[in-house]
Amino acid sequence: MSGLILGIETSCDDTSVALVDRTGHVAAIRTVSQFEIHEAFGGVYPELASRAHLEAILPTVEGVMAEASVTPSDLTAIGVTRGPGLIGSLLVGLATAEALSMGWNVPAYGVNHLRGHIRSVELESGRTEFPAVIMLVSGGHTLIAELKDAWSYRLLGTTRDDSVGESYDKVARMLSLGMPGGPAIDRAAKLGTPVLRLPRPMKNEGYEFSFSGLKSSVARHIEQHPEVSIEDMSASFVAACVDVLTAKADRALDECKPRSLVIVGGVAASPQIRDAMTEVANKYGVELCLPPMKWATDNAAMIAMATWDYVERGLQPDLMPKPNLSLETP
Repeated sequence: MSGLILGIETSCDDTSVALVDRTGHVAAIRTVSQFEIHEAFGGVYPELASRAHLEAILPTVEGVMAEASVTPSDLTAIGVTRGPGLIGSLLVGLATAEALSMGWNVPAYGVNHLRGHIRSVELESGRTEFPAVIMLVSGGHTLIAELKDAWSYRLLGTTRDDSVGESYDKVARMLSLGMPGGPAIDRAAKLGTPVLRLPRPMKNEGYEFSFSGLKSSVARHIEQHPEVSIEDMSASFVAACVDVLTAKADRALDECKPRSLVIVGGVAASPQIRDAMTEVANKYGVELCLPPMKWATDNAAMIAMATWDYVERGLQPDLMPKPNLSLETP
């Protein structure tokens, strides 16, 4: 087997390793969850995350290579997340990739995690038609951009404070729904009715996002009305988020006239958001590109897929960690 990229993803709390060919076929993937480690803290504890990565990374690499019967000579390159993310977690992945690169004589590329998410829709079902509008909605990021091709981006707007995924997690914590917060909120919302009046911050203002006011409004309502139905509060919160996200997507489709609307990131797994974005895409007659559920959250397959772009553009490998890496930087 030839023409594979080994992807390594350690930007936050899961250790993920995958082998992906140029067509997006995933030859093998293994992801080690740290859920039980961080559950007691109600969120990711950075020092514990990096320690867990250290323990898991090499056995996971070995397992993936063995599962696919791949040797280092079969690899075109190694791709590893260099940012954005937690510095300690990033360093574990980068140091591992650098060591493997030297030992195997295979080039290693530091990959922008955000570009990985964008390329996740090409895994096993490549179908993005350019130009496209991309919306990234995850636990760490919320942004909308115009894509001229797989590499060229024009950032339209990003969040001024919390990401939508972070807000999902914090509201889930307020409602004692546990981790991960996004799926828990969505499940509760399906059982409730969006009867509560919650703000839609910046819904009608360009392409910037702001979710801190919405999150604060939920906290105040729970404090003032502790008897509030968890299901109704969840439904009302999700409805507010969906309204904001679809308004931005609608505006971008109207302005940019793309051929595809691409929704990626962990929050793209939300059934409510998928349904709402389907309506927006149908309104403008564009192709809606969503990653399969298993590729929506952080994973090494998307990093490997994005690495192909770095290889084919002849970029110089860069393994310097960049915790605050922006979309515009490779």
